[in-house]
Amino acid sequence: MSKHKNYERNVFINCPFDDKYFDLLQTLIFTICYYNFTPRISLENSDSGQSRLEKIITLIKESKYSVHDLSRLQSKSSEEYYRLNMPFELGIDYGLRRFNSDYSDKKSLILEKEKFDYMKAISDINGFDIKNHLDIPVKLVECVRAWFSETVKLTNLNGSDKVYSDFIDFNTELFQVKMVKYQAEHNTTQSERFAKKEIEEITIPEYIIEIEEWKSRKLTKK
Repeated sequence: MSKHKNYERNVFINCPFDDKYFDLLQTLIFTICYYNFTPRISLENSDSGQSRLEKIITLIKESKYSVHDLSRLQSKSSEEYYRLNMPFELGIDYGLRRFNSDYSDKKSLILEKEKFDYMKAISDINGFDIKNHLDIPVKLVECVRAWFSETVKLTNLNGSDKVYSDFIDFNTELFQVKMVKYQAEHNTTQSERFAKKEIEEITIPEYIIEIEEWKSRKLTKK
């Protein structure tokens, strides 16, 4: 069976999409791109003619690697349910790897916030190597870097502090570029507000393109 042409470089991301997680999601996407892999996430495609589950299954099949963040499983109030999308998608990924020999080479990283939090909701994965990021972006980079080294077997990797420093530089430069663009095009004193608004509305595909363009300008010169 032929796999997706970028199967060996694709990393499926299974995570929450709420506003509180957004900083972690941007950090995760940047780190994956930084190490020359391609993030794949259901937000990359808004085709209304395809169900979300179909999109997820396609992305999982097209990706040798996957990152599953279970840090938002717990309900926050008596009227809120456990958030089960993330463990469900983990189950699809694990089932494909376990029961289809064509995908037995798949590798996964499972994340949580606090150590052993997952045991309160999904104890069946007890014994898996699960890393905790404490909801701290630089700690998330540390988890992903360790996984790329230990499991994906990458070598000569920049440390997590360096990666996170570059992430901050990238976001700073992105804002400056957007602001200068508005100043040049509209000659307005509101360029800062326009730039912030544009960055707030940036889609995942656009964000990945911005990262890759930044990499081509900065990292290839080193």
